[in-house]
Amino acid sequence: MEDEATQEHQRLFAAPLIFLIVAAFQFAYYCLDHFKKGGSDNEKEIQLRAEIKQLLKEAGSMSQPSTFAQAAKLKRLAAAKEKELSKYQNLYHKDNVLYSKVLLILKYFTYGVLVIWFWRVPVASISQQLVQPFGRLLSLKAGGVQNNSVMIGIISWLVVSARVCRFVRRAYSK
Repeated sequence: MEDEATQEHQRLFAAPLIFLIVAAFQFAYYCLDHFKKGGSDNEKEIQLRAEIKQLLKEAGSMSQPSTFAQAAKLKRLAAAKEKELSKYQNLYHKDNVLYSKVLLILKYFTYGVLVIWFWRVPVASISQQLVQPFGRLLSLKAGGVQNNSVMIGIISWLVVSARVCRFVRRAYSK
């Protein structure tokens, strides 16, 4: 009796907890994407682009044969600034790729731990009539049908939670 009460208590908090974990990962991906898009135009990049634009403008205005050497010098300086900007952007991109990889590894590790922890434990239950043709697929090693309710397994719950969170993230980011 006590084991059954513990299992019911665990199942009561399992579904919302797993959903919150999946939502936290989706939010982390959203923040990383937002940081990539919005954070790439920081002060140093803006300053370098302005300097390049100014140098090219000055070089373009020097069209006389006597100012050719000075215009060439400005163009070389602008090319050096473009190279510096490119290096800076590549370094910034490498950091973002590293953060993405770390987040992906952490996500899969967490999902693996959740699958192992809740492998034969039903995470949630839903009325059998609502999921009529898919009941067995959703229960997947979690107990099948009990008391006219389908017991939802961890893998099915992770898939549904990830889809819902991804849908909400995409709707929010538009």
